Amino acid sequence: MKLLIIDGQSGRLGAQIIEGLKKAGIAETHTIICVGTNALATSGMINAGAHQGATGENAVVVQCRSADLIIGPIGIVLADAMLGEITPKMAEAVGQSSAPRILIPSSRCSTYVVGAAALSRKQQIDDAVAKALAYCEDPAHFQS
Repeated sequence: MKLLIIDGQSGRLGAQIIEGLKKAGIAETHTIICVGTNALATSGMINAGAHQGATGENAVVVQCRSADLIIGPIGIVLADAMLGEITPKMAEAVGQSSAPRILIPSSRCSTYVVGAAALSRKQQIDDAVAKALAYCEDPAHFQS
């Protein structure tokens, strides 16, 4: 199974997700691919333990075609989010992918998700990792 982690800016959120997945042992049985919107983000996620990584718009578009699960901040589905790092093509590729998406809410993209619990970043990461593990264990019964 191919888990695609997408992040931008420093890549810290993506790196924390990868660290959580590795700690849970998922990296031994599934492939973790990271795509950063910039080289710094990609480097941070590779250093956190992603199996492979790439950078930029085309990498997002190509990897979304074959991902089994996509994880990242909510900004990856919003054109021009993350200080403009998310291009319309990137947002479209993530949104049109047949893979389920686990999106971590953030008000930093000037988007407020009503009903999203006010959790700490660590709690959000832990929840995202738990949802990814649940999907990897039984994709047919995955509840988002």
